[in-house]
Amino acid sequence: MTSKTFLPAVDAIERRWYVVDAAGQHLGRLACVVANLLRGKNRPDFTPHLDTGDFVIVVNAEKVEVTGRKPSQKLYRRTSGRPGGMKFETFAHLQARLPERIVEKAVWGMLPHTRLGRQQYTKLKVYKGPEHPHAAQKPTVFDLNAALKGKS
Repeated sequence: MTSKTFLPAVDAIERRWYVVDAAGQHLGRLACVVANLLRGKNRPDFTPHLDTGDFVIVVNAEKVEVTGRKPSQKLYRRTSGRPGGMKFETFAHLQARLPERIVEKAVWGMLPHTRLGRQQYTKLKVYKGPEHPHAAQKPTVFDLNAALKGKS
């Protein structure tokens, strides 16, 4: 008797919506948990080559924390694509200007850099403050502290 590997049907995957509060959380640990939710690694039907993940709404991105001297030393780079068009910005400056981008870049770094990873990344919604426009989807609050205690 041979057992077959379970493969979920793509149209039968039921996606949930989670709200994650980033206030007071460390950036890397937050990004790791969010990336796992986007990939669907917390689900029993996880399949590495399929998008089985859920939607994640991150609120209070402006209150995310980093350790040590990272606020003044961590650099974010962007380029216009032209010669001499490289721009550098510290964590503290970017957090004051566009705090959503910090969380987005951290989560993107923990997703696969493939077509599947880009598809999973589109399910991430990051907002500066505590308000978000996704109340119609009835998102459930994801307890980040409990998830991080389970990892230790």
